[in-house]
Amino acid sequence: MHLPTMIVIASALAAGSIAFAAEKASKDDKYEIRMIDEPKNCITRSSIRSTDVIDDQTIDFKMNNGDIYRNILPQKCSGLGFEKAFSYKTSTNQLCSVDIIHVLDQTAGRIETRGACGLGKFQKIEKTPKQKSEE
Repeated sequence: MHLPTMIVIASALAAGSIAFAAEKASKDDKYEIRMIDEPKNCITRSSIRSTDVIDDQTIDFKMNNGDIYRNILPQKCSGLGFEKAFSYKTSTNQLCSVDIIHVLDQTAGRIETRGACGLGKFQKIEKTPKQKSEE
């Protein structure tokens, strides 16, 4: 993580909001994805360990207990898949499907927000590596 990003995250935490610089996007096609239970409207913000931006419309929220919640945004969020970083602000310890994220764009050492995008519901998933076929 670059120092400016760390500063933004630290100051955002202190202000009651959060900015995530997502881990390197996973190769979703290498995994079998299994949906577990019914989708949830909210997840506990303090339980989020990290995020993995899959593309312009999909974010995996990795929780402290090892659970993964996939959020498929109702609309594509321009630049999210490329930048792989976003921020949000909430007044509670919940991140919900009614909340808005902002794509973070790091250009010339500055971090700026781009368009606003709404979240979808949080679907608990299990990712299992696909078996390699022998040729």
